[in-house]
Amino acid sequence: MKMNIKNSLKITAFCASLLAFSACDVTDQSPVTLVPEEEAFSDAGKVQGNILGVYDAAQRGWYLGAIDRGYPFGAASIQQGDMRGGDMYNDQLFYEVTYINGWSPTTANNEGQWIGTYRLINRINVVLEGLQEALANGVIDQGAYDSYRAEMLFLRAFSHWDLVINFSRPYSDDPSSLGIPYRDFAVNNTDLVSEAEQIDRGTVAGVYARVLADLDEAEELGGDIGPFRASRGAAIAFKAKVKLHQDDWAGVLEEYGKLGYALAPSPEVPFRSPDGNTESIFSLNNTAESNPGVNGALPAMYGNPAEGGRGLVKISPVIWNAPFWLEGDARRTELTSSSDIGIFTSKYDDYINRGNPTPLIRYAEIVLIAAEAHARLGDEGQALELLNSVRDRAIPEGAASLTAGDLSDGILQAIWNEKRVELLAEGAYWYDIHRLSGRGDMDGIPAKAPSRSITSIDFYAPDADISLDHSLPYSSNLFIWPIPLQEVVNNPVLAGQQNPGY
Repeated sequence: MKMNIKNSLKITAFCASLLAFSACDVTDQSPVTLVPEEEAFSDAGKVQGNILGVYDAAQRGWYLGAIDRGYPFGAASIQQGDMRGGDMYNDQLFYEVTYINGWSPTTANNEGQWIGTYRLINRINVVLEGLQEALANGVIDQGAYDSYRAEMLFLRAFSHWDLVINFSRPYSDDPSSLGIPYRDFAVNNTDLVSEAEQIDRGTVAGVYARVLADLDEAEELGGDIGPFRASRGAAIAFKAKVKLHQDDWAGVLEEYGKLGYALAPSPEVPFRSPDGNTESIFSLNNTAESNPGVNGALPAMYGNPAEGGRGLVKISPVIWNAPFWLEGDARRTELTSSSDIGIFTSKYDDYINRGNPTPLIRYAEIVLIAAEAHARLGDEGQALELLNSVRDRAIPEGAASLTAGDLSDGILQAIWNEKRVELLAEGAYWYDIHRLSGRGDMDGIPAKAPSRSITSIDFYAPDADISLDHSLPYSSNLFIWPIPLQEVVNNPVLAGQQNPGY
């Protein structure tokens, strides 16, 4: 697995033509620096640096040839999820193509997600091979090797699963439909490029099986290393989420039963004390140094312009006036910010350093996932108890817990409504739209407030006249993204496996 400067430069030439295998920066935290692998894993400090470099790549990513945009799992990708769902509202041109379902194989945002994720995956695979060499050479011991390997496997699984949600039809519809290429070896010399090209998309079921295999090993090898690293708990919690999308209700509850997290006493705690609470399971850490650009930081993109943000995305009047979101709910009073042009989330409020972490897995979400699993298995009492455990910490004093008699639309709808409120501005609603549309529980992407039409706070009044637009039926080819044109042009295998309609 040796890679010298000469071979690195050869791979650099391939980066322009085989985007998913871009390996030019995989062995150094400084993306522009090429480091021979025999040096990159030659001492314990450098090994640790490479591990941290993977996390850095996950939150900064790649967009139109530049680092620092927030792909694959930073601010940009969170907004992509929010714009597809519609509970967050597009207020500027930046993400309009996503909000109005207007993408094509040349859309830069979707290309950034694809390329950035596969670059990250290749970086992970290079580090996994480097860890083997470091262990064999006595640079790290077995305990360090196991812990690092667990982190990388979690991130590899997380990356592939996110791709299959965005670029493939839901497991809940047809597990045999086209998946995405699952990359499990490093492309770190030119001899491996043609081998990597031969990996086709396989099936959605195949991707899920590989994801769960990586997560099972991550659970076995991982430890308790806090919310800013991929811990054993993160692997377990993520397995619960993956199994939800498989309709594996018993599997969800099996994973949920292993977890030792707890809900924070109030919903703002995970955002005001992200590394010192019982609820944050996995977040990507951001700092002034690692996430300096306004295009790659959550507080800049989501922040109220009156307070120092850019205000690209604000809360939609549709969710703000939903009857299930009570007046006085702490998620309205403590986690939002108003101005004359609308209402913004204040989950991300560090406008100076832009250091708010990117929340990717919170225990509140897993509790609601477990609630749905109980409901699907017929235990509505336990489902309601879990639902209320999340809701009751936020509702105003004097408001009552939900009872069975309150559920005019059923327990499942109440759980889905609660997830929309609890996970607002975290990019999460799209994932439920994807799986529930595949099951027939939703008709596709619901109608949204028309893009760039909500120009003042007056539109948030309950009696405001707001037309709706931008719905998308599940049957549309646009429901999932196309493989980017540059990938199709340069990868002959994937050229024959483009999503229908593109």
